[in-house]
Amino acid sequence: MEAIPCNQLDKNGVNTQVRRQLELFLARLRQTLSMEEVAFVERAFFFSAHAHRTQLRKSGEPYILHPLAVADILFSWGLFDADALAAALLHDVIEDTGVEKAVLEKEFSLDVAEMVDGLSKLEFMQFDSRLEAQAANFQKLLAAVARDVRVIIIKLADRSHNLQTLNAMRPEQRSRITQ
Repeated sequence: MEAIPCNQLDKNGVNTQVRRQLELFLARLRQTLSMEEVAFVERAFFFSAHAHRTQLRKSGEPYILHPLAVADILFSWGLFDADALAAALLHDVIEDTGVEKAVLEKEFSLDVAEMVDGLSKLEFMQFDSRLEAQAANFQKLLAAVARDVRVIIIKLADRSHNLQTLNAMRPEQRSRITQ
């Protein structure tokens, strides 16, 4: 996929290529989900697109393509749950954009907010080492999974997409991630 210049994006970080991918995704959803569920997932997409509107992936693509790909992976795995698909679309908004969990709860639901929070790293705590931070984040993830197994499925889809897009990273970053 070709990188998209930022000046071709609308105020939500969406351009014609992103819209085309969104429409393909929504068309797939319409075959299984109710119209209300599709509208809920679509609303999550636009919320996430707006939150990530200034961010790009290392490939130069609009960041929103990553959460969209994660949600699409989940759907292809047979997870036909609107809350989980919305959480997949929103999975990085707390961690990367500063949107608070309370906002997600108000805009979507407690379930969605809890899943997204469970997927977010502990950014605001001080750790003595990277290993200590990883351990704390892993504990947080496990606690979230104990409450809702969908969290680990979203995390696996996120990791799957990140592995599919490793070619956009420098070799030393790829090596660190794959170990």
